[in-house]
Amino acid sequence: MTLLSETRPADPVAAFEAGRRALLRQRRRATLIGLVLFVAAIVAGGYIGEFYPSKLAAGVPRIGEYFERTLPTLHWGELISDSKTKGSVAYWYYRAGSYLVLLWQTAQMAILGTVLGAAAALLLSFPASRNLVRSHLVYHLSRRFLEICRSVPDIVYALCFVWAYGVGPLAGILAMAVHTTGALGKLFSEVNEAVDDKPLEGIRAAGGTWVQIMRFGVLPQVLPSFLSYGLLRLEINIRSASVLGFVGAGGIGQELYYIVSFNYYEELSALVLMIVAAVTLIDLGSERLRSFFLPREAH
Repeated sequence: MTLLSETRPADPVAAFEAGRRALLRQRRRATLIGLVLFVAAIVAGGYIGEFYPSKLAAGVPRIGEYFERTLPTLHWGELISDSKTKGSVAYWYYRAGSYLVLLWQTAQMAILGTVLGAAAALLLSFPASRNLVRSHLVYHLSRRFLEICRSVPDIVYALCFVWAYGVGPLAGILAMAVHTTGALGKLFSEVNEAVDDKPLEGIRAAGGTWVQIMRFGVLPQVLPSFLSYGLLRLEINIRSASVLGFVGAGGIGQELYYIVSFNYYEELSALVLMIVAAVTLIDLGSERLRSFFLPREAH
């Protein structure tokens, strides 16, 4: 009897509870360590970035002072007077015509850069999808190329293209196209990796080539998501195009840099309001396009 009692297995419920408690202790320990590391990283980042509450509080009045300087001097009696009357809206926007031309150029830059980048991303997304290529070399080369395109900021690409092609919108278009290729290529490839394999297997069994599999098996499944991401990228590029002009890449950014450099405060507020209005209109138009092409997602 003693021998049988010594060899009897332990209570399975007690063993389960002991294992569960050990697992919970391990998870709590890992969570605590992760939380401590996260807080330490935040504190270190704040120290390196000089993110001090006292410094933030001291700079708030200066921000308000700067915005106050950009406010126009308007007089109620002269609001609708001509552009030569100080205190009128027309006097504040005396360069509205040239601003509109530059805004139109900026929108064209963003649209063309987005179209070129999206087309390149579409072609590269298929070899950059793990489930669509058998060659590891092709997959990794495509992935690394897309990483290079999106890792470098578009303003750095703009500097390179300004040096190569000179000051003008061409440098901005090429910079946005390269960066858009990398950003959309990653998103497109991740969409490709989530496709249903059954249509692909059917086309492959019927003797279809790799290109035919991509065209008739993958593209119909992913096209709605591609359009949605492409329109979102267009909105992002509209805002980026307004900044690329700071390095001579054309568009409204060059005029904005000139105004900021010479402290033309009232002109700055006029131009910034026009940029905000233009970006808002383009965002609304992009939303309408998304609703038109993707009615289900819109609702």
